[in-house]
Amino acid sequence: MRLAFAGTPEFSAEILAQLLLEPRLADLHWAGVLTQPGRPRGRGRRPEHSAVHQHAQEAGLTVLTPGSLASSSEEGRTAQHWLADQKLDLLLVVAYGLLLPPVVLQTPRHGCLNLHTSLLPRWRGAAPIQRALQANDAQTGVCLMQMESGLDTGPIWAQSVVPITVQDNFGSLSERLLRESVGLLTEFLLAPPFGHRLPKPQSEEGVVYAHKIRAEDQELNFKASARVVFGQIRALDPSPAARTSLHGKPLKCGGVSLIMETGQWGQPGEVLALPSSSHGLKLACAQGVVVIDWLQQAGGKRLSVQDFCRGHRLSLGDRFGG
Repeated sequence: MRLAFAGTPEFSAEILAQLLLEPRLADLHWAGVLTQPGRPRGRGRRPEHSAVHQHAQEAGLTVLTPGSLASSSEEGRTAQHWLADQKLDLLLVVAYGLLLPPVVLQTPRHGCLNLHTSLLPRWRGAAPIQRALQANDAQTGVCLMQMESGLDTGPIWAQSVVPITVQDNFGSLSERLLRESVGLLTEFLLAPPFGHRLPKPQSEEGVVYAHKIRAEDQELNFKASARVVFGQIRALDPSPAARTSLHGKPLKCGGVSLIMETGQWGQPGEVLALPSSSHGLKLACAQGVVVIDWLQQAGGKRLSVQDFCRGHRLSLGDRFGG
């Protein structure tokens, strides 16, 4: 089978790396990789290659970085011609981040397959892992979907369910979904079902969209319930992290636990208990109480709440986000 890969972030790069190293997939021929152009980063704002670009280069793969795949742009037409010239059996897409026009979807012999980290049709869209955590879902999963022109609307070839625990945050759940994704893809590529069966259409019920994380999604509001605050903080931990303030100065926070869902224990954002060696910083919400384990000032290092309190003035009754 002759394949190409389309992806951009670290999650995609890890999947590509493990597929390339899987000895059972040694007979696959990888024609090359599509990834988004480099983005300015750091103090110098110099363009930096995507994680997929960096790994593909190290693996000796051809890399294309069009800013668009549309026929209306020169780079899009160039990418389309390259894909057509490769005589692909399949284009595998994992968090690529660019729209695939119909001409691209129809170019490979078996079309384009997208690996999506949710149990479709729940959490279609850009941020399925974060939104599942924010909603405090009990489970999520991985779907391998035949791509069509709609946003994550295509039929499902294979899926795997992954439970979400109360200890999970974006980092830990992403790691488990990564392992599940590699396993699902490996088994699929070892015995592709093309010509033997058809993918299963998605249900028309239960459709929910996982909109991209925006700056305002990071701002905590302790006037919400503890369950809502808990979901928001863990969905953004470790990055980009939820944001609040203390004594007028901005902070990021994480390492959240939900210890009480009901009851009014103080003013929203009020410090109910200072951290000790055995527990973190207890904060009141409109209903219930959460505990956070780390804080980070703008431009500073991430500190445990114990270390933070050693170097900053913090007292019972202080209010975060006030």
